[in-house]
Amino acid sequence: MSTSTAPAPTAPTAPGAPSPASTPLDQIPREVERLRARFRSGVTRPLAWRLDALRRLRRLLEEREAEALAALRADLGKPTLEAYASEIGLCKAELDHTIKHLRAWARPEKVSTPLANQPAKSYVLREPRGVVLVIGPWNYPLQLVIAPLAAALAAGNTVLLKPSEVSAHTSALVARWFRDELSDVVAVVEGGVAETTALLEQRFDHIFFTGSLGVGKVVMAAAARHLTPVTLELGGKSPCIVDRDVDLDVAARRIAWGKWWNAGQTCVAPDYLLVQKDVEPRLLERLRATLEAFYGPDPKASADYGRIINERHHRRLVRLIADGAVVAGGQHDEADRYIAPTILRDPKLDAPVMQEEIFGPILPVLAWERPEDAIAFVNERPHPLALYVFSKDRAFSDRVLRETSSGGACVNDTIAHLSIPDLPFGGVGDSGFGAYHGRAGFEAFSHRKSVLDKATWIDPNLRYPPYGEGRLAWVKRLIG
Repeated sequence: MSTSTAPAPTAPTAPGAPSPASTPLDQIPREVERLRARFRSGVTRPLAWRLDALRRLRRLLEEREAEALAALRADLGKPTLEAYASEIGLCKAELDHTIKHLRAWARPEKVSTPLANQPAKSYVLREPRGVVLVIGPWNYPLQLVIAPLAAALAAGNTVLLKPSEVSAHTSALVARWFRDELSDVVAVVEGGVAETTALLEQRFDHIFFTGSLGVGKVVMAAAARHLTPVTLELGGKSPCIVDRDVDLDVAARRIAWGKWWNAGQTCVAPDYLLVQKDVEPRLLERLRATLEAFYGPDPKASADYGRIINERHHRRLVRLIADGAVVAGGQHDEADRYIAPTILRDPKLDAPVMQEEIFGPILPVLAWERPEDAIAFVNERPHPLALYVFSKDRAFSDRVLRETSSGGACVNDTIAHLSIPDLPFGGVGDSGFGAYHGRAGFEAFSHRKSVLDKATWIDPNLRYPPYGEGRLAWVKRLIG
């Protein structure tokens, strides 16, 4: 389709190389062993060290904010507000929350001890896993390495970061940062498939991966060779269900905000709308009006609208536009990596736009008549990373939450749940497993070690041979 010729807002030049860098493959095993030696030295175990590391990481975000904003602008055309809120501010809030609560999270957890094991005390210790690998994606290339890094340091680990080579400016930024800061306990490997493959051949004590389902399977298969536990943060097609009993103006604004934030390149963005058929025409009208209010008559000229990460993804997304009737947007310009905020109506269910995770600024809309129709539509597909429901009817939203499964959910909002530190963020089924943020992140990178600490001042012989007559009756009384 033809595109506007209005010039895109000028992005500041980001520091660092504009093309992907790589780490020599023979250096990777040495880096892993260096981190392992550092972990075995015990330096990362004391709480005082962990808190200092988190404060240093927060200070790094504060002092080098302008650098980060420039890199994110160069990679994804991120508006300053979006880049700050979703990449820098979110990480600072996560760090503040962790620093505030870490001492409480790390305390031994007392549990009850049954009579048969008395006198004794039982408790759970959280201990660090060791050397952990964090593989980040390109869509939030700073947040999705820094947030898991913070959780891993809080738990007392050493960390190897693999930022995405697709977001080359931010990858270079991360590598530069951790040459200057925390370099004794954090290493960075840059590069693509070859470097990631070499990393996955090493033995780690935990692997944390954010990315696609296909690569997640590769990561899990590689981890299985070493019996390494994994956290997989994947994605999927997150549905947004809109009831007839809804504030359409609020719904349109919140759906549009969540969908077109970062030009739709968000793993929890609404992937498609399921709208009650009586309100569908009015919601479409409100969405079109909201897009103009957000980005003006020509979003390409808006300083508040981002760009697609690269030409390959741009071409993939352009092909998806043909899978439905365009009711808003549709314009694109590969040279500028621009695709307009686009709404498709009634796409074919077997079309790629309804089979693949979109991960871009295209929103298919389908209508439903009965609540069970919308619920069945969601349940016939793999479990999504997020689910959204808009309704004034609490019974309706409760039914949707009760009868569907998703990694997380929002009622009358989109994507904001991931900003709540006390809400574990993670997937289910095809959208991943394991969770992080807040305490859940500390737990993800910790091993829960169960301890029974028994007194020696008394040692009844009831459990020791020879058992003799009558012992069984006593055992039954004690343990049931």
